[in-house]
Amino acid sequence: MPERIAFRMVLNPGQAVEYRKRHDAIWPELREALHKAGISDYSIWLDPETNHLFATLVRADDHGMDALPQTEVNRRWWDFMADIMQYTDRNEPLVVPLQQVFHME
Repeated sequence: MPERIAFRMVLNPGQAVEYRKRHDAIWPELREALHKAGISDYSIWLDPETNHLFATLVRADDHGMDALPQTEVNRRWWDFMADIMQYTDRNEPLVVPLQQVFHME
């Protein structure tokens, strides 16, 4: 059964317009890589008071999300976004997994 996951990232102050601009023009090859990895229904929300980005996505049972960081297109995207977000010392977005505490259909 597909699984919905959520996580939090942090945008650098003053970068909301640029973040939206870059995602409005997301590369077709990255979109394709995400779909091939079994990812769908991907949304990112911004809390402008804290600069926290809240993301949700649905991943298939046989998803390949774990392999995405090793793909060339994903690494290029992360390099492209590094100047506007908080990153780890491994040059990856700082991602905090979130725990679901309530769901209603």
